[in-house]
Amino acid sequence: MSEDNNNYILELKNVDKSFPGVHALDDITFKVKRGTVHGIIGENGAGKSTLMKILIGIHGADSGTVIFDGKDVKFENPAQALHAGIAMVHQELMPIRELTVAQSIFIGKEPCRKGTGCIRDKEIVQKTQELFDELRISIPPKVKVGSLSVASTQLVEIAKAISYNAKLIIMDEPSSALTENEVAKLYEMIHMLKNRGVTILYISHKMDEIFQITDQITVLRDGRFVDTLDTAGTNMKTVISMMVGREIKEMFPKINTNIGDIVLKACGLTRHGVFEDVSFSVRRGEILGLAGLVGAGRSEIMRALFGLDKLDAGEIYINGRKVNIKSPRDAIRHGLMFLTEDRKFDGLFLPHSVRSNMVIANIDAYKAPFKLNVRKMKKDCSDMIDLLSIKTPSQEQIINNLSGGNQQKVLISKWLLMDPKVLILDEPTRGIDVGAKAEIHRYMSKLAAEGKAVIMISSELPEILGMSDRIMVMHEGRKTGEVDRAAASQENVMQLAFGITK
Repeated sequence: MSEDNNNYILELKNVDKSFPGVHALDDITFKVKRGTVHGIIGENGAGKSTLMKILIGIHGADSGTVIFDGKDVKFENPAQALHAGIAMVHQELMPIRELTVAQSIFIGKEPCRKGTGCIRDKEIVQKTQELFDELRISIPPKVKVGSLSVASTQLVEIAKAISYNAKLIIMDEPSSALTENEVAKLYEMIHMLKNRGVTILYISHKMDEIFQITDQITVLRDGRFVDTLDTAGTNMKTVISMMVGREIKEMFPKINTNIGDIVLKACGLTRHGVFEDVSFSVRRGEILGLAGLVGAGRSEIMRALFGLDKLDAGEIYINGRKVNIKSPRDAIRHGLMFLTEDRKFDGLFLPHSVRSNMVIANIDAYKAPFKLNVRKMKKDCSDMIDLLSIKTPSQEQIINNLSGGNQQKVLISKWLLMDPKVLILDEPTRGIDVGAKAEIHRYMSKLAAEGKAVIMISSELPEILGMSDRIMVMHEGRKTGEVDRAAASQENVMQLAFGITK
């Protein structure tokens, strides 16, 4: 093996990939050093996901060369990549929910009894427990994956990748659903792997963690390679400028609005075992931030408010009138719209077009005698594409082919076309690049200025502090307090998030 191959675990040469209407990767060339944490960053649509899918055999490159561990490789499927030593922890978790944690960890590599083919269940439970002990993960190996939180599922997927003894592990937004303690645990895992000589390709939109965890950073923009930088020798402003081709001057463009009367008031909302006796209100022109640690019950309250889950107790008032919300249809009729946390699971129709996803919730507005008003559909969708700067070749593009950030903008467009009174946004910028975040923040502020009432759930404290007029904080299913924008700080919000009320 040459000295160059000893130094570098991965080399990409002139890698190119196109899809119908999209040149996803354009002549990508860079190297990754062995035993390092190498950040891959770029706006949504920069080509990060496509590149990773080529590395693990989901897509094939149209041209170019991938050299892994000193050999030219061209994987036809993820199993071949795993066998060669490349594992990936995906951003969009899609585990088999009926499997136990131990079965999920060992799927495809189960130890079997000789001559019978029967899986040695006790052995996989024991080996899973040994792995979790080493990684300091406190999840019982026998529980069903479907019963786990998003954060716990993420930890299981990371442990699974580690269990393959991979030489290169790709981590795509691994901390997006983790608490601070779980992020610290993730970093410990990464340092442990690095000390063993394992290389990590780390994809994240969180610039602070990119600078905290990586040794080098590769920047992609519009499907092209921009540069590879030593993390210690650069700064956040430089990297962001490279990512977006412009300087992001204001991440949280909050407009001071005239806050009006109460639009929505909730009294004593309760779902036993999930949240108890939660009361709050939101006014016209106000952005109410909903803060708390993962598992605090924030999303669960909004799901029940929107009629997705059943309330055991509580009352809801819209414009001072008590309303009965038993289903999302009821909520929509009363002017409530809900941007779900998991856009792919219960937000979008992935095999369908951008236009279909935009208009589906408001299809009655396009009914004409004996047909649909397609001209009006096209115009409304075109207006939304321009308004939110959605990158798509056409309205007919299948939405699953868009980047995560552009999918999120389509989902926002779907609800905006219905002209809501109250817009509930659950993690509206999760997994979205800094440029798209600024655009969504700017539009949130514009909606409030137009008199809409906005409820924003976010696990990112800078976003909560930067965009909220008022912050409601949750801890273990209970409201622990409210803080006005002028008095809010990281310290007092986090104290309330940990249940410290004095």
